[in-house]
Amino acid sequence: MDVDIISCHSLHGPKVDPQNQPLVLIKHRASPESMKKVEQVFSSFKSTLVYLSAKEHDRITADTQAVTHAAFLSMGKAWHANRQFPWENARYIGGIENVKINLTLRIYSQKWHVYAGLAILNPCAKEQIHQYAQSVTELYKMMLAGHKEKLNRRIRKAGDFVFGEQRSDITKPQLLNDELLDRFSLGKKAEVQLPNNHLSLLAMVDCWSQLGIVPYDHMICSTPLFRLWLGATESLFRKPALLDEVLRIAVEDNSFRSDDLEFTYAARGWSDCVTFGNFASYRDRFESTQEFFKCRFADATKIGNDMIREILATPN
Repeated sequence: MDVDIISCHSLHGPKVDPQNQPLVLIKHRASPESMKKVEQVFSSFKSTLVYLSAKEHDRITADTQAVTHAAFLSMGKAWHANRQFPWENARYIGGIENVKINLTLRIYSQKWHVYAGLAILNPCAKEQIHQYAQSVTELYKMMLAGHKEKLNRRIRKAGDFVFGEQRSDITKPQLLNDELLDRFSLGKKAEVQLPNNHLSLLAMVDCWSQLGIVPYDHMICSTPLFRLWLGATESLFRKPALLDEVLRIAVEDNSFRSDDLEFTYAARGWSDCVTFGNFASYRDRFESTQEFFKCRFADATKIGNDMIREILATPN
């Protein structure tokens, strides 16, 4: 063979400074000289080079990108189905709610094929996205049935797996700071924060637990979106009083049932698209919701970029 093959993947989205962001290099077939030349070419990015096999890359990107995107895509689809602009609803403003809104709109402001390709063309992603939809569905059914103890046991077991002994640096500060996040809002925060059962976050941690994924193991290859999403789950699970309140609301407060129903439908819909490899359906679902939200893309993109830049610059 007279052709060397080295794949590369910068793990961040558009308008994010590549400096210190992970850049994966996959040496499929190449001489040491060719590898050195590629490293020199990318040195101007000032990124953190990460060396993986193709299989390792697919698994890690499935863990850190595909299922993260599925969560945000599902939130957007649910808001669209309910004809809601979340920044107009005090329930969705402030703290980690700003992460949900800003990053959801950031994703929907991009091209559909980027996310479809990451999900459908990566065989490792199907399992993760399916499990996320399954976690959403099963947790929602527990909420509907009023199975408080069963829900508590499952969520706390998942939390212990992800944030407990499995995390070697548990003493580190949390990835996100609520006071910092409050500055990046598309709407006005209510004086008293309204209740939220955070089904999307509970399902994410349950999904990781069910799949045996410890997200901190992938921090070296994490995207800014993944770090923000992990930080949002941390903000819930590392605050015992808040988690207690969320689990109580999940069973006792019916005000979120309509939102949760649409979110469950959305998560299962995205999972079906990926399972069947249906690019046409994926595009239709994506672009219809994109059209619904496009009036705020400019504002959301600016705020989202500022939020990412500020958070990435803040030492933990």
